[in-house]
Amino acid sequence: MVEIFDPIGAIYKEVGDEKPFFDLVDEFYKGVENDLILRPMYPEDLTDAKRKLALFMIQRTGGRTTYSDERGHPRMRQRHMPFSIGLNERNAWMKNMMAALDKVPELAPHKETLTEFFESFSTFMINKQP
Repeated sequence: MVEIFDPIGAIYKEVGDEKPFFDLVDEFYKGVENDLILRPMYPEDLTDAKRKLALFMIQRTGGRTTYSDERGHPRMRQRHMPFSIGLNERNAWMKNMMAALDKVPELAPHKETLTEFFESFSTFMINKQP
């Protein structure tokens, strides 16, 4: 059997700590708080959304599996279906995530890989036509 290397799944081991992922999420949500497109999609209190995103990122990059342990399979597209996500929402999400990524130096060596992942992931979340 041939094992396929998952560059996203190897990031956590190289970073070696959860803090940069929590920092990424904190920076991302600072942008969301002032984003006219994204802010209305989130609850007033962002605490739970922040925790879920951080745990998902930790798990997806090869860290602990708390996200799935608590919530089951990520099923991200299904979980996002209640929200109307088009190209504008996707682009706003990417803008805020890229700005956040630039503020977390521990993730800088993985910027290209994470950017590719975020671009693909955010496009996959689109569920409405223009």
